[in-house]
Amino acid sequence: MSDLPRGGFTLQLRSTGTRLAAAVTAVLAVTAVGAGTLATAPAAFAATSAAADQASGLPVFPKGDNLAGVGTSGFFSYDYTDGVMSLVWTPYDGGPSTRLHRPEGGGFALAGNDLAVIGDESWTVLMRSLTLRNMADPAAPGVDIDLGALNGNYVAVLSPTSVLAQITKADGTAELHVVTRNGATTTTRRIAGLPADATEFTGSTARDGSVLVGYATGPADARTGGRALVDTAAGTVTETYSSVESGYDFTQLMFSASHVAWLDHSDEDGLYVTSVDRRTGEEKKTALGSRTDPWFCELVGDRLVYGARWSTARAVSLTSGESQDLGVATAASASSSDGSAVLQGSRGEEGDGLFRVAAAQDGTLAVTKVAETGVPPVVPLVIQEVHVPDTVNPDRTSGRVNLAWTLSRADAYLDVTLTHIATGKEFKTRVNAPAKGTTFSLAWDGVIEESTPDESGFVDAPNGKYAVEAEATLLDGSGEPAYQGWMMNLARTYNPHDFNDNGSTDVLFRDANGVLWREDLRDRTPLYGEVRTARTTRIGSGWGIYKTIEAVGNVGGAATGDVIAVDGSGVQWLYLGKGDGTFAPRVKVGTGWQVYNKVAGGSDLDGDNRPDAVAADTSGVLWFYKGTGNYAKPYAPRVRVGGGWQAFNQITAVGNIAGTAAGDLVARDTSGVLWLYQGNGRGGFAPGVKVGGGWGAYSQFVGADDLDNDGRPDLIAYGTSGEYGAYVYRSTGTVTAPFRGRQTTDLFTYDGLRYSNVS
Repeated sequence: MSDLPRGGFTLQLRSTGTRLAAAVTAVLAVTAVGAGTLATAPAAFAATSAAADQASGLPVFPKGDNLAGVGTSGFFSYDYTDGVMSLVWTPYDGGPSTRLHRPEGGGFALAGNDLAVIGDESWTVLMRSLTLRNMADPAAPGVDIDLGALNGNYVAVLSPTSVLAQITKADGTAELHVVTRNGATTTTRRIAGLPADATEFTGSTARDGSVLVGYATGPADARTGGRALVDTAAGTVTETYSSVESGYDFTQLMFSASHVAWLDHSDEDGLYVTSVDRRTGEEKKTALGSRTDPWFCELVGDRLVYGARWSTARAVSLTSGESQDLGVATAASASSSDGSAVLQGSRGEEGDGLFRVAAAQDGTLAVTKVAETGVPPVVPLVIQEVHVPDTVNPDRTSGRVNLAWTLSRADAYLDVTLTHIATGKEFKTRVNAPAKGTTFSLAWDGVIEESTPDESGFVDAPNGKYAVEAEATLLDGSGEPAYQGWMMNLARTYNPHDFNDNGSTDVLFRDANGVLWREDLRDRTPLYGEVRTARTTRIGSGWGIYKTIEAVGNVGGAATGDVIAVDGSGVQWLYLGKGDGTFAPRVKVGTGWQVYNKVAGGSDLDGDNRPDAVAADTSGVLWFYKGTGNYAKPYAPRVRVGGGWQAFNQITAVGNIAGTAAGDLVARDTSGVLWLYQGNGRGGFAPGVKVGGGWGAYSQFVGADDLDNDGRPDLIAYGTSGEYGAYVYRSTGTVTAPFRGRQTTDLFTYDGLRYSNVS
């Protein structure tokens, strides 16, 4: 349990799981904040850089990690935690490290720059769904490139927004393309000058607008290798070479301003490096040894840096043959797009670390230590900022509630739980990555999970107080989770046709057995704006005794809509809504209603903000019943409106759909024509305006309040025999054309003739 002080009261938050129960609660010393305000954590929780305590001033290469790659502003290392590989980026300037988590079944591709490519396959040449992360700006969002849509596979990364890809055509041949993502647009450019049957492309580190690619040509049983230097800006091949090795089987591609080089192998020579002088075309072989030994090699200018694992690295000039001992017992190496190489290892008194090898002014290679090997200080995982509004109305925010948390680290995920205090119902989700920097965002669409013994699903969340809990966990599972709790009040726009206090319209219907049901509609439906249902709930049996059941809005003085029912002897009964979708026991509120054959309630007809009712007797006289707000006597004595209403077989209170003084009625005559009667604000109506014909196809109408959140009430027409049992008519706010064309809904699908009462 955690008690968080908030604005004069104590918030009691439940544990939502074993991880949450063990969480270390960070109590923010803040007052209540409004929407759009960020509450900042105490300074004691501020993140510190990984190199803050390093006397040498160098960044820390994590002890036990392996060198994965280098860039111009930092380096990549990797480790395995519980069998899961994680990639860590550490900048040279001493800033905090960033951990990148490999997706399940996926992998990473690095190419000697500050870019990390996260893909959907562990073997890079099979990767199709890519995310490019520019670690020179770790706070920048990743760039997603879908090569699968192009029937493409990854070859090399060129920039923060572009890659080189092999595009396989329908006839099985392949092309090399530059694929670029610019905003929402993906473009491709074909590389010209490659053999028509070239496939199995691989790529080197890209530098100065060029990249060295390898490929295979020829029939499947006689493949030959090729190498090509590609000008990616011009989209053309500038130099080509042949090689012993071909395709994906084995290679390492390297190039500099003076040379190109790659690994080759033969039974006679073992493992060796083939190098070509780009100016003279002279080709050399530099023997390494057995292919089974862990050799490393890098090209720095005209010098080949090479060695076996933990042997002292050497450099040999590919021009003069001069050899140089670099003095670094090397475990691994990586090349950088700036033309240098980095060795992981140890060098004399300098100890363990990373060492950059770059050309010196005298033509030799200079070795400089760029990182210490050690245990980086741990940046504690805390939730530094919370953005949770105190009160929100999703009807005013396009149906979404925007929540955000800023963490001290980006290499984490966030589990969010919203709990409705009154009912304990929950919405749970996981935010897997920050939206920007270390800020994790959630656009909650205002739903909550509701379960019954038979099914579970999401419905519109009820109004009221919510506990908003966030638990952050590091991707590698280390340390304790960080936890924060907040309170939020959900208050949707009032809907008089809502019985479970979640802002959405509920439709009541009675089946042939006298059982009353409630259909909960979605408050803001995602499917092309079509009104959709969320859940059907049984209210109870015994409702077959009533000849009329009418949803009449809030006539009892409480916040929730109520129901009036008239039995066969003319007794009027009131069922007060309890706000949870159920009703209180009935209360007798009137007699003599057997004289009426049409009753309509729920509209405010006299402008006093209370719902009223009208009833037409068998002689065609319409009577007005003013709402009192008193549940014991919900209506004042009747007042005569006028005669002639025997011409109509349906009368429905629809609220103010015409934009005039008060609530309106629609009435259908016996020939199927629908008429609009505008309320005059005094319990009476203006002369009827013809809406149109063809409404005889329906058996009942429901004034359903606002179904589309445009501020105007709408109409549901029920009772067809086809696929759709009901249609929705959205109001326009005009008198001459009060409804738009009808719209389909899944409400009462194939059930258009089953129910004797719909309200």
